[in-house]
Amino acid sequence: MNKPFDTFTYAHEHFQELAWMSQNTNHLFPPAIVQKAITQASKEMRYQEYPYAPGLEEMKRLLLEDFGLSGVKVGITAGGTEALYMIMRGLLGPGDEVISSDPSYLIIHKFIGLSGAQTVNLDIYSPPYRMTVDRIQEAIGPKTRMILLIDPLNPLGSGYPKEEVKAISEIAHDKKLILLNDVTYRDFADQHTLTHTIAPEQTVTVWSLSKNCGLAGLRLGGLMALPELYDKVWKYNTNDLGVNVLAQYAGLAALKAKPEVFPKIKAQCRENQKRIKEVVDSIDGAFLPVYPSQANMFVIDISKLGIEPEKLQQEMLLKYGVFVRSGSYLSPKFGKKFVRLSFSNKPADIAAFAKALPLAISTVKNG
Repeated sequence: MNKPFDTFTYAHEHFQELAWMSQNTNHLFPPAIVQKAITQASKEMRYQEYPYAPGLEEMKRLLLEDFGLSGVKVGITAGGTEALYMIMRGLLGPGDEVISSDPSYLIIHKFIGLSGAQTVNLDIYSPPYRMTVDRIQEAIGPKTRMILLIDPLNPLGSGYPKEEVKAISEIAHDKKLILLNDVTYRDFADQHTLTHTIAPEQTVTVWSLSKNCGLAGLRLGGLMALPELYDKVWKYNTNDLGVNVLAQYAGLAALKAKPEVFPKIKAQCRENQKRIKEVVDSIDGAFLPVYPSQANMFVIDISKLGIEPEKLQQEMLLKYGVFVRSGSYLSPKFGKKFVRLSFSNKPADIAAFAKALPLAISTVKNG
């Protein structure tokens, strides 16, 4: 009996042949910086001992400088995802409700469910393609415990203006709600406001070096919060012998280089967005709901084309070596309308995408 086709098995087996635009990974951060740090740590055989469990102090200092925060505790985890799991275990319980959105980063919703809580999803697949203050106010009920503010938002690329962040933060403060501020993509935005600067007592900030520093495979991220809130979360840390030591030294080197190199990455991402938009605009019925994206990804709406996102994803992958993501991964309600793609890629990847998209759509449409 033949096994069903597994997209990610195929993609990982052929990763050197693909334009990897499916997971918001950053392929623009200079690899030599990271490779040098890993090589040096390996030569010193740092992997033979457990890491310093609290995490490299210099890395924490650089993170605080990068965020412009003080008085918070910084926890280092195996990617931002591990921090998100710990937060839900530490701060939510059965019967609690979390105001979130659809589309969203649904792994967070899964963790909310594992805690016994549930999401109250606001439909945001229409302008302004983000949660609004009025709708959050309307959604708050007696069981509401948390507001999930992903800013910029995966998968749409929407960003929250400062005045909206301020208003949402004030709601959390006045209602004594936890405000989970997932800021994984903040460095790609034109402007960004941390909720911690407005409602520090309510805020847990989740960060990651996967996207801004191109370290997705090394799994390095964490959380920041004032001590009282931080301690409620950190007692659920199971990684008490520390995060991968090679990842930490890579992260340290990347953070040191980030102020100099990231502006170039951001500029290339904006150029890549423009090229993708040109291609999408040339296809009748396809459009970008959010442009320009404030992250390193956005979605292409293909709902008027009469094709399934999964079929387009497979055609792009198998025939053209371009890996994009079906929307079903990111939205129970709207996932059939779009594919998501990231563009923190080399220009050659963008060129491959630009060539492949109209051809793949034509093939899928004409079946």
